[in-house]
Amino acid sequence: MASRLPAHLEVAALIRSVEAEGGFAAVLSKGERDAGAIMVVLTEKGGKARAYERMPQLDGTRAWSCSKEQDIENKQEFSEYLTRRSAQDPDLWIIELDVAQGERFIGLTGEIS
Repeated sequence: MASRLPAHLEVAALIRSVEAEGGFAAVLSKGERDAGAIMVVLTEKGGKARAYERMPQLDGTRAWSCSKEQDIENKQEFSEYLTRRSAQDPDLWIIELDVAQGERFIGLTGEIS
């Protein structure tokens, strides 16, 4: 099994990278320091929110996958989703990155429609 970067270091690196590009980043929920899972909420100018989590793949790796997109008609539903996920996994880090084309910071390319 490959060793992984401690969660708090990965979170700090994401925040610094986004801020270096002129974006805004914040920790919405602090998880377990070393082994906590990370959810990244990407927004652009406060809108078009998407939640990404690493999901296990068939080959044993873990890849970023969009687990929830904000419905413009029902923004509260997205907030409730984040609250539920945090309650389900108290070790989960939830960080928000408000920057253009935020997927590039987690290694994804292309636009979400």
